[in-house]
Amino acid sequence: LTIMGDAGMEPNISPPDNAAQQDSLFSMTDVFLISLITGLFTYWFFFRKKKEEVPDLPKIQSVAAPVRDSSFIEKMKKTGRNIVVFYGSQTGTAEEFANRLSKDAHRYGLRGMAADPEEYDLSDLSRLSEIDKSLAVFCMATYGEGDPTDNAQDFYDWLQEADADLSGLRFAVFGLGNKTYEHFNAMGKYVDKRLEELGAQRIFELGLGDDDGNLEEDFITWREQFWPAVCEHFGVEATGEESSIRQYELVVHTDVNMNKVYTGEMGRLKSYENQKPPFDAKNPFLAQVTENRKLNEGGERHLMHLELDISNSKIRYESGDHVAVYPANDSSLVNQIGEILGTDLDTIMSLNNLDEESNKKHPFPCPTSYRTALMYYLDITNPPRTNVLYELAQYATDAGEQERLRKMASSAAEGKALYLSWVVEARRNILAILQDMPSLRPPIDHLCELLPRLQARYYSIASSSKVHPNAIHICAVTVEYETKTGRLNKGVATSWLKNKVPGENRSNSLVPMYVRKSQFRLPFKPSTPVIMIGPGTGIAPFIGFIQERAWLKEQGKEVGDTVLYYGCRHEREDYLYREELARFHQEGVLTQLNVAFSRDQAEKVYVQHLLKKNKENIWKLVNEGNAHIYVCGDARNMARDVQNTFYEIVAEFGNMSQAQAVDYVKKLMTKGRYSLDVWS
Repeated sequence: LTIMGDAGMEPNISPPDNAAQQDSLFSMTDVFLISLITGLFTYWFFFRKKKEEVPDLPKIQSVAAPVRDSSFIEKMKKTGRNIVVFYGSQTGTAEEFANRLSKDAHRYGLRGMAADPEEYDLSDLSRLSEIDKSLAVFCMATYGEGDPTDNAQDFYDWLQEADADLSGLRFAVFGLGNKTYEHFNAMGKYVDKRLEELGAQRIFELGLGDDDGNLEEDFITWREQFWPAVCEHFGVEATGEESSIRQYELVVHTDVNMNKVYTGEMGRLKSYENQKPPFDAKNPFLAQVTENRKLNEGGERHLMHLELDISNSKIRYESGDHVAVYPANDSSLVNQIGEILGTDLDTIMSLNNLDEESNKKHPFPCPTSYRTALMYYLDITNPPRTNVLYELAQYATDAGEQERLRKMASSAAEGKALYLSWVVEARRNILAILQDMPSLRPPIDHLCELLPRLQARYYSIASSSKVHPNAIHICAVTVEYETKTGRLNKGVATSWLKNKVPGENRSNSLVPMYVRKSQFRLPFKPSTPVIMIGPGTGIAPFIGFIQERAWLKEQGKEVGDTVLYYGCRHEREDYLYREELARFHQEGVLTQLNVAFSRDQAEKVYVQHLLKKNKENIWKLVNEGNAHIYVCGDARNMARDVQNTFYEIVAEFGNMSQAQAVDYVKKLMTKGRYSLDVWS
């Protein structure tokens, strides 16, 4: 600015001396004024220009553009797909089946895509007929007591409220359930029925997979009849292409910034180093284990009580909720896989989706090392499904081993029987298969592509947030058994939790976790009586319930009868929380403490026997006291036997027929007065 002012004075520099002094005064003023005006003008000019440029910045334009098109129809049109396979998945199996079906489509001259209903607007189903030879398939798992999975909740809500005309939609449904549960395949059945009610055309019958039997075989049997029905409907034929198609390509990173490499995080990179709430399945909280003690005094099993510190996490929970933990695989299994395949497990790599339009860019967080993938992201302990065996068969150099793998992956009765005996019943995991088939040495990147994701494990919370607001307690039993091949198999999560040592180096006492809300809730009124039935580790949620009822009593609230039916094998070996329960009983919080020791006498005694023994009192609490009944534990035998006992009690004291008694108990369930938290 000074230079500009000086330049403006140049014509006045050579007047006579007398006038020069006077002129110089004016000149200085002029300089100041001109400099000030010029400076202000220049500042204003550039400032104004800056403001004018703002709307043209790319940043503004990118905000205006949509981040993701939620229309699966537009995506299908853009990528030439005509089959969409939606999945409602809690543990990854339904997603796996959906991927297999979408890959199958190419064999029939069709193109498929697997889709998460949570990512799309499902009201677009009414537009699917705009695409030639279009079909929507739904692989729907049922979670808990007939509930939709988390990612299918919005779809379920939409189906309930929708009055859409789906008359142009062609569909098929495969449900994933477990017959030991009361509401077997409820979600699959509902989707199948509701789509038809909305006018959609079913092109193949509802498939009902049973995880208590052989879910894989159920799916294969349904699938081998489903595709011929699709061919007949659309007038297409199988192309005969059975070749293995890679979904991902391998990229090895030789020069990579290690700060950009995933080391076990579930979602955001470095999320374990820089924790930010809210915490959920994609952003778990790293909780410190503050206590890990053995609960049983004897026997071969290891039953344990763990306490997780959730201070400063803003995590809230209620009695009856579930805590999900992300475990890690046994490092010795990981090392053995690396050794057998002759791989440097510390190689940094990415598996990138060959379909650039796919929302799923990688099968697990990438870039990462093979070691991290096998430790934290992939399931290496469950018997692999038939599609994995089929894809791996090409790498077996021994003709006999290759034929065996292909046979087990086929839909022939002999092949199914071989898969059931050699893989499922023998509990052969991928390591065992590699050990027992010396010529099978697949590339590790293809193996990582094929293996399913390692899933979170859910545990009923064994504490009340009213008493322990900054801690979550877990009660679990370590799983360990010998297989038919003589191998020792260990449960992934329980073995991992068992080794968590409080106070040791911090990394060895951290557990990635989040809370999943449950419908397993104490009655709204504390004065309502509760009957709790939970043998073994089924005691877990009831420890929380009893703690809460004790707290309510301390607050001066009127608390109704709190009745517990607990069972274990031996009084002196595995009576869990013995001292705590005795204290609650002594203090009057626990009105009745009924314990069945199944193996302390010649004839086995279980919780249902104690219920029958006290049947008159049970009926009085249920009929007159409007008691709420809670059952937690084994679904296959215990929960069913307990339910049958309630049918008997209701029939006898309510003067009802068997059918009426069943209906009475079902109505208790509908009203939320008979709740289950069971597993198989």
